[in-house]
Amino acid sequence: MLHTADIAQMRVACRLASEVLDFVTPYVFAGITTGELDRLCHDYMVNVQGTVPASLNYQPPGFPPYPKATCISVNDVVCHGIPGEKVLKNGDILNIDLAVIKDGHFGDTSRMFVVGQGSILAKRLVETTYECMWLGIEQVRPGAHVGDIGHAIQKHAEARGYSVVREYCGHGIGTVFHDEPQILHYGRPGTGEELQPGMIFTVEPMINAGRREVRTMPDQWTVKTRDRSLSAQWEHTVLVTETGYEVLTVSEGTPATPQIR
Repeated sequence: MLHTADIAQMRVACRLASEVLDFVTPYVFAGITTGELDRLCHDYMVNVQGTVPASLNYQPPGFPPYPKATCISVNDVVCHGIPGEKVLKNGDILNIDLAVIKDGHFGDTSRMFVVGQGSILAKRLVETTYECMWLGIEQVRPGAHVGDIGHAIQKHAEARGYSVVREYCGHGIGTVFHDEPQILHYGRPGTGEELQPGMIFTVEPMINAGRREVRTMPDQWTVKTRDRSLSAQWEHTVLVTETGYEVLTVSEGTPATPQIR
């Protein structure tokens, strides 16, 4: 649980993270490399915002240091795609996932982008994944359980013929990058940890067009769908309030809350 002063600082860090995505959006077009998008984000964080890119040199136990300021995952990459020489082409879908540190507090968010004219199937996956994230967020209130979030996400994804990646989940966040509780994107209502006011965590479902199984590449970071189907992810950082929730990773360019049919 975070104190009031920490929550105020989390609002700032999370808004700044979202503003990096606002900044980079006009540069997401066919012909640019993922490495160039990463450089743009890095320079904006460091030189304009005065924030620290949380991913750069991040090293969980047993992993090599992560080499970039953002994760950019294209098409069948589920998460943790390392930006580099890959050139975006018309029809690609990609997730840009980033976190900033401001005054010791972490803001974490990601968005999907469709390059040019995406296929109907690709756009439907991106849209459904966005709806999944919001359906999960809408479960957040004191007394609800982590399983309520996961169930709402899983139910919507599977009703649309998609699958939910099990190996990765949302996480508590504040003055550390990854903390308890773990927010699974599948589950049963009424199970798991009970939510309490002051908790802050991410909701970040990864939804596959095909099967849910994934494989990790030799770089030890990049995760792809095993069947090479497309994958999508969206992420917000959320505060549990006395009456419900507050989404912290919002800025001028944040996409609108979806009208879910």
